[in-house]
Amino acid sequence: MAQQYPVSPIDLHMHSMASDGTMTPADLVQRVHGAGVRIMALTDHDNTAGLEEAAIQAEALDIRLIPGVEISSEWETQGIHIVGLFVDQKNSVLQEGLSRIMAFRDWRAMEIDRLLANAGIPGAEAGARAMAGSRMVGRSHFGRWLVREGRCADANEAFGKYLGRGCKAYVPSNWIPMTEVVGWIHAAGGYAVLAHPGRYKLSGTRLRALLSAFRDTGGVGLEVCTGSQAAGDREHLGRLAQQLGMVGSVGSDFHGPDAGHAAIGHLLPLPDGVEPVWERAGIHLY
Repeated sequence: MAQQYPVSPIDLHMHSMASDGTMTPADLVQRVHGAGVRIMALTDHDNTAGLEEAAIQAEALDIRLIPGVEISSEWETQGIHIVGLFVDQKNSVLQEGLSRIMAFRDWRAMEIDRLLANAGIPGAEAGARAMAGSRMVGRSHFGRWLVREGRCADANEAFGKYLGRGCKAYVPSNWIPMTEVVGWIHAAGGYAVLAHPGRYKLSGTRLRALLSAFRDTGGVGLEVCTGSQAAGDREHLGRLAQQLGMVGSVGSDFHGPDAGHAAIGHLLPLPDGVEPVWERAGIHLY
């Protein structure tokens, strides 16, 4: 269960139904307002389709919306997620790059559908797309569909039995290298931030190597405070940010009220001495 903290005025990592969240962009902004958060970033996976709807609602509620995206990538053989903040969502370089990822996602969905059909479960892609309600379909949508159809008790069983590595319907990922993804974000005028570093389960040496490589390719920061970190991660990641000359970000990775992630804005503040990414962009909270 995610730890609960006093509400932060800023939350720079959350998802809507434009990717694998369970709320529309407008409803998400409404929930942000109700939570007492004043500055938010919508960072849907591999697309920016929800930003326009979110911006309309944010303006109506006097919420500062930072346009963002969370991009699937890889470093060496390690899958990673890179958050782009303050991006121009209309930038052609960014959108052409995201279209490549969406094309892979479409192919993967067809492959998962084929493998599940071979396992005696037909109609999976159509069902997953209906669950998604958006252009993007991911493994989580297949998992929700398997649960709804009574094939699995919960998402953990869906991944453990069908969708996870080595399972009947597992399709290996083929994400874009980190250097290219950071380049897309730069082309769109944004800041590249490594998402939830503690989730990759890397050794201390490997995590430092990842962060160093990320910095050297143009990444500016890392999420120091997240909704899914173990005790001590905040201080450890804060020290790494300072030692490597990187800025810090905060983000709950909220996907919906029943999605198992931290609540919106329930985040500790950045440790003293860590420069906030929003201040790098000229935004001051107080």
